[in-house]
Amino acid sequence: MPSGPIRSAVDACLEKIDRHDGKVQAWVSVDRSGAGRTADALDGKTPSGPRAGPLHGVPVGLKDIFDVAGMITTSGARPFAHRRPERDAPVVAALRAAGAIILGKTVTTEFAFADPSITRNPWNLAHTPGGSSSGSAAAVAAGMAQIALGSQTIGSTIRPAAYCGIVGFKGTYGRISTEGVTPLSWSLDHVGIFSRSVDDAACVYSVLAGEPGAVPPPERVQAARPIRFAVPRAWIEETGSPEVRAHLSEIGSLFSQAGATVEDVVLPAGTAQIQLDGRLVLRVEAAAYHSRWFSEHAPEYGPRIRELVESGLGVAAITYIKAHEARYQFRRDMGAIFDAYDALLLPPAPTPAPPLSENTTGDPVLCAPWSFAGFPAIALPSGMTHGGLPLSIQLVGPIAADARLLEIARWCESRLGFTGAPSR
Repeated sequence: MPSGPIRSAVDACLEKIDRHDGKVQAWVSVDRSGAGRTADALDGKTPSGPRAGPLHGVPVGLKDIFDVAGMITTSGARPFAHRRPERDAPVVAALRAAGAIILGKTVTTEFAFADPSITRNPWNLAHTPGGSSSGSAAAVAAGMAQIALGSQTIGSTIRPAAYCGIVGFKGTYGRISTEGVTPLSWSLDHVGIFSRSVDDAACVYSVLAGEPGAVPPPERVQAARPIRFAVPRAWIEETGSPEVRAHLSEIGSLFSQAGATVEDVVLPAGTAQIQLDGRLVLRVEAAAYHSRWFSEHAPEYGPRIRELVESGLGVAAITYIKAHEARYQFRRDMGAIFDAYDALLLPPAPTPAPPLSENTTGDPVLCAPWSFAGFPAIALPSGMTHGGLPLSIQLVGPIAADARLLEIARWCESRLGFTGAPSR
């Protein structure tokens, strides 16, 4: 009996996993039988019958910090931290209710922090895919899944998406539930979405956040007035490589020629301090979560997550509270920029994907302020280096303007016209 279109799409993803994942190593586990049964059930509905939802038949990968009923959540860690949940995380339940098909769990760095994982960049196996959502980004880039979920506490969605040449979106802090997701820092964690297009990311966001209006209508383009982009040029000059800086200038010129306003701005004085304050909050909250295991299992932790937890154990409560106050002040200080501009335009990382030999998941410095303050952000593939690695741009919008940021990203995507994909 021939397969239906949904089963064929799932089988195509499984075939790519079989062909490429031995080298890319994006997956922890693949639920072949469960995905096949769900696909067959959806194919069994009559063509004229109702769709299960807006993600009807879409194959999805989940970073292995998301709870899926009956599947082990490893969090990229040793067995002492594994759990087998009895119910789906709310976001996973929302995906299923919308018709998505869960393919399996993708690789995460240990406890979603900075110790590199085994995953490789599909564009060049000698380079990192970024982290901590390593497997999710690599799986979508390699065509092993149409959509994947990850997380972002500092730069764990935007940066891997950029390194892997795909779209990565995180909404305003708190718009998508993190219940049933292994925490790194409760005050900073966001759910991230990986896709090959802004429309796909917007569709998933609308399902997870319960905001149907987040999907831009196909006929909508630029608003009545030109889109206004703010470029923090001085900060980019300090942090970005010459290749990244030159690429951003080219993109700025492209958008200007397309009718947008692109102007340099100076970020608030607290931009450097929020890097420190956000990381302090991260250290304390990571230490609080891991205190249940750390005294007994500290030697089993990777060096970077172990150092993070150790550094958070002795922080005074008043220091922690002041760091939160500074985060909220930075959010208020950014208001003047967002009153005058629709979005920030900047690189997602100082360089393209670093080589594995550097033993890093990349520098999140250009993502950190927006994560620490809770602003929505999106990475869009925008070009290629001379060495064949993806280049991207990052857009950042004001708090609660997620739908508008997606609309602007859709406008940018249509002007960028990026169609590249890794050969493997």
